[in-house]
Amino acid sequence: MTLAERLEPQVLSTEALIAKYDGRAPRYTSYPTAVQFTPQVGPDVYRQWLAALPSDDPVSLYVHVPFCARLCWYCGCNTRAVQRHGPVADYVKHLLEELSLLGAALPGRLPSSALHFGGGTPNMLTPEELDLLFGALAEVFPPIAGFEVAAELDPAPLTRDWVQAAARHGLTRASLGVQNLSPRVQEAVNRKESFEDVARCVGWLREAGVGSVNLDLMYGLPHQTTANTLDTVDQILRLKPERIALFGYAHVPWMKAHQQLIHEGALPGAAERLEQSEAAAERLAAEGYVRIGLDHFALPEDELARALAEGRLRRNFQGYTTDGARTLLGLGASAIGSLPQGFVQNAAQELAWRAAIAKGELPLARGVALTDQDRFRGEIIERLMCDLAVDLEEVCGRHGRAVGDLAAEIERLSDFAADGLLLIEGGRLQATETGRLVIRSICAAFDTYFAAAEGRHSKAL
Repeated sequence: MTLAERLEPQVLSTEALIAKYDGRAPRYTSYPTAVQFTPQVGPDVYRQWLAALPSDDPVSLYVHVPFCARLCWYCGCNTRAVQRHGPVADYVKHLLEELSLLGAALPGRLPSSALHFGGGTPNMLTPEELDLLFGALAEVFPPIAGFEVAAELDPAPLTRDWVQAAARHGLTRASLGVQNLSPRVQEAVNRKESFEDVARCVGWLREAGVGSVNLDLMYGLPHQTTANTLDTVDQILRLKPERIALFGYAHVPWMKAHQQLIHEGALPGAAERLEQSEAAAERLAAEGYVRIGLDHFALPEDELARALAEGRLRRNFQGYTTDGARTLLGLGASAIGSLPQGFVQNAAQELAWRAAIAKGELPLARGVALTDQDRFRGEIIERLMCDLAVDLEEVCGRHGRAVGDLAAEIERLSDFAADGLLLIEGGRLQATETGRLVIRSICAAFDTYFAAAEGRHSKAL
């Protein structure tokens, strides 16, 4: 019997859970989070970090494409809608130049184990541009056996030719944005597509041999209800995706101006959001999907589910991952990288990114150097985000610490334990199934930088 099964929690009502725990908390795709990035880590520091990378240690790559054929009003990504291909073509040219600058800063050609295309909409690139980019990447980062390629795709502009071109270069996993299939919800967020549109794209991916298909869903969108959420889930289950992501809409119009186009009065309240997410999770579990961390689901035979079972699930800027590389190098405007020494981020604005490249400079804007304390707390937070549990004694042992050093943090978690959201047994912490909903807030107890009053993060529920 597991610790969670032995726990007989006090069950909070939905209203009480929301009232007490629906504050703001980071999503913890890194620690420290991007809020702590500063210009003190700039191109010169980055160049030093790159030069020190081991020449035989495979790296993972991320390429950001900040263009879309349409601007979805809920979007929180760094992207913009374009009607002409000219800006995209020019962006690819600059990507190739950035890659050349990056290669010159490395100790030599570094082997690569994975490549993730994010956006925006990577399928805004033409097949010919894919050929150019993959060829140039392979020159600087030769792929090793088992090289994985993933891409985030928008069904609307996706073509069969694009899928076949990406498959020639080893596309192994694709994520299609679906969000919600209710016409009323789609109209309210400026994103219209039918189930047939999504099914056609999944068919092209299967035909091309792409072995893992992920479909992104959302809850908390304007006019979204539990009924149309479950209707969307039931429809996409007909496609048998290997993975499903279920993200909560984060309404931050002060950060993303286009979200001001969303009618706030149409947004569901906290209790409705919670009901939507949990109803969808229950339906997916009933269909055999394994619930992973905060917002992912996978079939038991999928690598993500196997990684969870084997204790090797990781979390990075793309979310939950099986990528074990110690180094992630980012290319493109706003791209974030992770190196043994710390985190880095390129200039978020295209103009600044392009200007730096034009001057022959790495377009790095900010970052943060990791301290021993950061690495220690970062491991605790990653394990909680991935496993919903952590053995503090084991982590402390690896970092030369004692569990007693965390007495104040454990004390801060006493309310979670009293409310049946967290089991504290010696040096082991384990969130209950209800505690999964507030795992970000549990993690925040170990975050020395976190200030809940800042309001710089999305709601926890």
